[in-house]
Amino acid sequence: MDEKSMSLLHQTFADRLQENVHMANYTTINIGGEADALLIIYSAVEMENFINKLWELDIPFVILGSGSNVLISDKGIRDLVLINRAHNLRINTNVNPASVWAESGANLAQVARQTALRGLSGLEWASAIPGTVGGAVYGNAGAYKKDISCNLLSAEILHRLQGKQIWNKEQFQFSYRTSILKKEPQEAIILSSIFTLEKGDTDMIKSKMEEYRQKRMITQPPGSSFGSIFHNPEGEKAGRLIEAAGLKGKKLGEAEISPIHANFIINTGNAQAKDVLDLILLAKQAVESNFRIQLIPEIQIMGEWDHKYEPIIRAINTGKDV
Repeated sequence: MDEKSMSLLHQTFADRLQENVHMANYTTINIGGEADALLIIYSAVEMENFINKLWELDIPFVILGSGSNVLISDKGIRDLVLINRAHNLRINTNVNPASVWAESGANLAQVARQTALRGLSGLEWASAIPGTVGGAVYGNAGAYKKDISCNLLSAEILHRLQGKQIWNKEQFQFSYRTSILKKEPQEAIILSSIFTLEKGDTDMIKSKMEEYRQKRMITQPPGSSFGSIFHNPEGEKAGRLIEAAGLKGKKLGEAEISPIHANFIINTGNAQAKDVLDLILLAKQAVESNFRIQLIPEIQIMGEWDHKYEPIIRAINTGKDV
């Protein structure tokens, strides 16, 4: 970040601004170099105020929630990083169907657990997903044949040109693991979302959530990872294809395609972001070569990378073929 921008940030945010922050501490795979500047945001109102100021100053920024499904370069990030910790939620059982309003930094699994305690069904599938509400809506997160589009009623969006708006589900143009915000990046931020739920039996809801938790423990590897790397092609499983291509357990440096589930890459110690990205590309190329199937990554890539990776990263970040 240039000196002028840093000076403006100090003038605007004073002691809230942090400098030279290790981003490995903010990602679930524990990888990432230093961010030049970082701000932590604690409410949707603060998010709106901070982002409007940054747009006025014309200072570029990126937003991180839980840091799942994110790969940050070892060289770090030159743009300002906003860490979204806006996690307030409100459950309303006085309407039919019942609903929960949650700020975009709320942990989706925690929202699911809180609604279950109130005897509300609909988010059981999300009870073990580590991401935030905002990231889940942005990428149409899902599991067990359900996803965010099944529950979303509306979301509050802050748009640079059009201001604050309420979007209904249809406006997101959801499809498998993506939305219009991901497919066609624009200067718009998710501030909060409302999900619809059904009243149910608390014990049955908790039982279903425990069933999903146990299934994840058996089928998904422990340790530092993103979560799934690739979308599942229609009628297929990305992990099965990568395993069939002979790459299960493949390592580059301390990054490893999991020997438990081949659609996961694990940081076995001090893995480098470059090695992770090279493993992703190796798996993609091997599956295409062996089975003529294009695997589409579902992660987002941030930071400063060598120029040779730039076209690949643009494709990955828009959910397109590489």
